[in-house]
Amino acid sequence: MQQAKISVQDICCIALMAAVTVVMAQISIPMPMGVPMTMQTFAVTLAGVILGSKRGGLSILVYILLGAIGLPVFAGFSGGIQNLVGPTGGFLISFPIMAWLIGVGVEKRKQTGMFILFLILGTVANYVIGVVMFCAIMHASVTTAVAACVIPFIPTAIIKAVVAAILGLKIRDRLAVSMQWA
Repeated sequence: MQQAKISVQDICCIALMAAVTVVMAQISIPMPMGVPMTMQTFAVTLAGVILGSKRGGLSILVYILLGAIGLPVFAGFSGGIQNLVGPTGGFLISFPIMAWLIGVGVEKRKQTGMFILFLILGTVANYVIGVVMFCAIMHASVTTAVAACVIPFIPTAIIKAVVAAILGLKIRDRLAVSMQWA
């Protein structure tokens, strides 16, 4: 009998992390330029750290797909495809990539500096994709987009990344034994 590529335990962990992301998305502070400050990036970072690249990326993809079909999972209990094609859609679209990159980093954490490098790469990917889409939708300059979508969020992004990394690694180490993850 052929072994499944994804176990029931994996599916449960993926679903649970998608649900955590839904809850964290509701912790949202509106900002003047229309890009809210949320705890979604905290949850995305946690997904990558705890579940690794494949499971983490999948959990966030599930979250995005749930929102795309209209379930109210995004910030402010919003849902629908309009969230993905609006000014902040690039940030949402980039979340699975962000989780995957951070997951790659956690899987390579024994190599000096790789985890931090991929943690930064995941965050940068989120900002780059988000800024590009913001510019395209709002017909804004890169300077305006960076001022609205990046600079106000850098201090909290650093705090969220550090806390999610520390907490996520502790949870991952505990889960790895019982889940038989490498």
